[in-house]
Amino acid sequence: MHRAARLVVAASCLLLGAVLAAPLAPLGLSAALAPGSTPPDPAGWVLTWHDEFSGLRGAAPEASRWRFDLGGSGWGNNELETYARENAVQDGLGHLVISARRLPEGGPRCGLLACEYSSARLNTRGLFAQAYGRFEVRAQIPAGAGLWPAFWLLGENIDGRGWPACGELDIMENIGREPNVVHGTIHGPGYSGASGIGAPFTLLEAFSAGFHTFGLDWTPNRLQWSVDGAPFQTLTPASLPPNTRWVFDHEMFLILNLAVGGNWPGHPDANTRFPAALSVDWVRVYAPAAPRP
Repeated sequence: MHRAARLVVAASCLLLGAVLAAPLAPLGLSAALAPGSTPPDPAGWVLTWHDEFSGLRGAAPEASRWRFDLGGSGWGNNELETYARENAVQDGLGHLVISARRLPEGGPRCGLLACEYSSARLNTRGLFAQAYGRFEVRAQIPAGAGLWPAFWLLGENIDGRGWPACGELDIMENIGREPNVVHGTIHGPGYSGASGIGAPFTLLEAFSAGFHTFGLDWTPNRLQWSVDGAPFQTLTPASLPPNTRWVFDHEMFLILNLAVGGNWPGHPDANTRFPAALSVDWVRVYAPAAPRP
């Protein structure tokens, strides 16, 4: 991911005192919708962008909706994968499947080392970006040490401002050694990398056991994260460290990826099974509905 190497963000949150306590969700909180189904639009919101992944089995994601980040350079985190298009396909049942695979020796380079794995990273840069609204993904994440699935946003102005000044909103991240924990985090100038501000959400069962909906409601001065509709963290400009800026006031684009290895998740171990898959039921973005006259 496009960020500096990070440690577990919960430690930074405790130091900053900026986050709400992470709740413990009951077993079986996952939404009742069957995989492949389409949810109704929530009251008060209008759908602005979506992908239900209803293509044929083996079809690539829609080129009008998604682009690919390709190659392997460690991605700022000493990750072990190279990204390739063939690792993201629709399954014919209403899902996008992002697969991480072990590579034979002598594969492509990841920085100074040979890439050990291949996976995929998709984004909507240049195709769709939005400031404010509700951003949701319904997905089943893989289990296994060293796996790092994520759904996140980056500022559309990254070329001119650079990272982290462009802003980054991590809606869902999981590291495989924490099978029942996901993280929501913000990164900006003065609070990026290991100092990113965020909180974990803990489930009594592993997230890999079923599909869950991970969401972010974003307004000009408020960010609220949720899992299966249950809010677990709210951040505002008052949550930032002194003498830093709130940079979440412009359009951002979407990213979906499954990384392998890196400074935060660590290396896969003997129990990590490949291929591993991040299965995405849908991605949906909303804007507030205009009030009735």
